[in-house]
Amino acid sequence: MSIAQPAITPELPPASVLPPVSLRSPGERSETIVGVVDGPSVGPNMSRASWKLEDGKEKAFQGIVGRSAVLQRALREVEVVAPTDSGVLILGETGTGKELVARAIHNLSARRDRPLIKLNCAAIPSGLLESELFGHERGAFTGALMRKPGRFEVADKGTLFLDEVGDIPLELQPKLLRVLQEHEFERLGSTRTQQVDVRVVAATHRDLKQMVEDGEFRSDLYYRLHVFPLPVPPLRERREDIVLLVRHFVDEYALRMKRRIETIPPQAIEALTSYSWPGNVRELQNFIERSVILSPANVLRPPLAELKESAVQTPSSELSTLEEMEREHVLRAIRASHWVLGGPNGAAARLGMKRTTLAYRIRKLNIPLRPQ
Repeated sequence: MSIAQPAITPELPPASVLPPVSLRSPGERSETIVGVVDGPSVGPNMSRASWKLEDGKEKAFQGIVGRSAVLQRALREVEVVAPTDSGVLILGETGTGKELVARAIHNLSARRDRPLIKLNCAAIPSGLLESELFGHERGAFTGALMRKPGRFEVADKGTLFLDEVGDIPLELQPKLLRVLQEHEFERLGSTRTQQVDVRVVAATHRDLKQMVEDGEFRSDLYYRLHVFPLPVPPLRERREDIVLLVRHFVDEYALRMKRRIETIPPQAIEALTSYSWPGNVRELQNFIERSVILSPANVLRPPLAELKESAVQTPSSELSTLEEMEREHVLRAIRASHWVLGGPNGAAARLGMKRTTLAYRIRKLNIPLRPQ
């Protein structure tokens, strides 16, 4: 049976009529891979759905939870491209699980026994990114006290995952293009050319094609990366997966915090499935962690008031554009955190996204950096 084809596809009743979702005790295993669960099925709420996968693919898709048609379509594409040695460009909003998809591609490839090296291009200052990618010799610049191999060198014979590839500075893009095409580079401060055998899997939440038109991204690098584009759906397009994801994260955090949470009330299920989740799975994960902290008994008590203002609107009330809705949602989070973006209580954590991603959205949405 292919991982992209679930053994069963039960129909969920409307969330408002769902019975409380029963959860297993913290010691039992929960679904951790594309809807994998150990116990027998116990009804339409899928709290104990049964869906077994082959052992090898179970390991490969570890951490990906869901059985929706759009997710299965993406995973079928993963199965198609993984055995090849072609580059992959994973496209999707922040928090959709692009790194998990990259890991699945690596685990299903012939390079699975070699290293998977990861680098978030947005998290490295532009002045240091070249050294991180290609390494440097001793004395190549101030502070270079010893030779250091770059990520391409460390990933030789394996896979290199470049997250947020759209944030690579324009002046560094020709060197990246060269190593992708010619499989060779020089360390900073060296004239010796090194050969590497690396499969590059890149990811971005940005519109690279638009960046090319705006002169912010090289067209030749774009076409080199765009060999096999693989879109990852946002959580709002796979609402049938929300119950499975909630169950998975409740089990995970209850086990970690030594809690015993056995039930999710139906009103919580309704609120969680109707919310738009602009931060996608990462936002849901953070919300469930907070919910488990606030639930000392065996019933999950999520802070649903946080979701009411941003619940999915009915067609009759959809008067704002998506950009206006996103801007208002980000503004609410910034105001609630007193204009602090980073840190555990900052706006980025509330939205379930990285600080660099929030900073990009603030610029894109023309949000003032100080209250007006």
